[in-house]
Amino acid sequence: MFQREILQELLVWKQKNGRKPLIIRGPRQVGKTSLIHLFSKSFKHYLYFNLERPEDRIPFQEIASTKALLEALFFSKSLPFKELENSLLFIDEVQEMPKIINQLRYFYEDFPGLAVICAGSLLETLFTRNLPFPVGRVEYKIVRPVSFAEFLMAMGENQAIEVFSQVPIPTYALPKLFELFHRYALLGGLPEIIKTYVESKDLVLLQPIYESIFLTYQDDIEKYASGSAQIQQIRHVVKQMFFEGGKRIKFEGFGNSNYRSREMGEAFRILERAFIIRLVYPCTEAKIPIQSDFRKSPRLQIFDSGLFGYFAGYQKDLLGTKDLNEQFQGTFIEHWIGQELLANNSSPLAELHFWVRDKKGSSAEVDYIIQHQGAIIPIEVKSGRTGKLKSLFSIMDQFNLTLAIRFYAGPVLFSKLQTPAGKDFYLISMPYFLVSKLDAYILWAKSKIEL
Repeated sequence: MFQREILQELLVWKQKNGRKPLIIRGPRQVGKTSLIHLFSKSFKHYLYFNLERPEDRIPFQEIASTKALLEALFFSKSLPFKELENSLLFIDEVQEMPKIINQLRYFYEDFPGLAVICAGSLLETLFTRNLPFPVGRVEYKIVRPVSFAEFLMAMGENQAIEVFSQVPIPTYALPKLFELFHRYALLGGLPEIIKTYVESKDLVLLQPIYESIFLTYQDDIEKYASGSAQIQQIRHVVKQMFFEGGKRIKFEGFGNSNYRSREMGEAFRILERAFIIRLVYPCTEAKIPIQSDFRKSPRLQIFDSGLFGYFAGYQKDLLGTKDLNEQFQGTFIEHWIGQELLANNSSPLAELHFWVRDKKGSSAEVDYIIQHQGAIIPIEVKSGRTGKLKSLFSIMDQFNLTLAIRFYAGPVLFSKLQTPAGKDFYLISMPYFLVSKLDAYILWAKSKIEL
């Protein structure tokens, strides 16, 4: 079963008092429609309308009254209207009729007992138009690629799942879990890719699926762009983004082009609104609230590292590797850590942050920083000895932090370290496949510190 975490969140939404209509967001191919079909099994009745089908659009085109529309929708599915409060209405591909987004306010106000969900493969195009949105009367959730824990479930690795949940994880389980994670990293988190691999165990069969997904995104470009010039600019970004994934970029001349910063910046922001990429800006402070410095160069995060690895030509080199940090100067595994951090958050507002110190002759960079229960915790993705953590020592000294994380290809370790400047702090070293268990390990470490 894919998307287990967000399915649980949907079940909580179903039981919520004052439940609002829900808009599901996210890039193509992450399983939004399949997720809602699965969720519908928790209802007595399910009404599904795909607005790409002409016959499904007819009631929405012809009926203005909310009550009359709902009566027509129930009638078309041969369902009793009196069972409205035991029903889920799912309107898919809603971008085909944008007016429905605003109509959600009337579903909420006049028929609060009906569970209503909307989704669409090009839904993000609506957020750039001058359309009235029912502010305060809808909720949003984002569906992201499948996490490592969900990959284990899809593979039927029941024992691995059981051991994966132990804190700390036993050392005997590491070789197998590293092997499984490397396979997951090779494939990516797109449900169709994982499903095909689980059924066939054949990597060759995946090639046309990767390429079909890429062509789908290329075909969507005209719908995102405002003119022919911008179509070409977005096409350029989409073609070049795989070679720059995980790296800090500059808009001016991106991908060896003649495009100006303003043109590239807008192309990137359009793709970011569509959740295809994310621009991760650095912070120069490690304080709450975490604030990015938008004057500095961002790091480019692509929505799925498997797709990134395939088109960047990384996959062949990843086969048989023992430590992903030793591949491509650590860029690939750092990118995966970012994806896993996001995979466990269904909020459209979820962000990634990293820290930089840009002083003349004294630069430093920490891969990620997070906020946890009122504290800032830096994260480094490293291999080798703890003594190589020069940038981590720098941030611990500068901001008087007490706990840090290192993801690497090794066992769970809890250490008390001292920076060259004499500052004591605690470090959790964790296998990089445990990103989704980060909260549990932070609480585990804090309990040891308190002892």
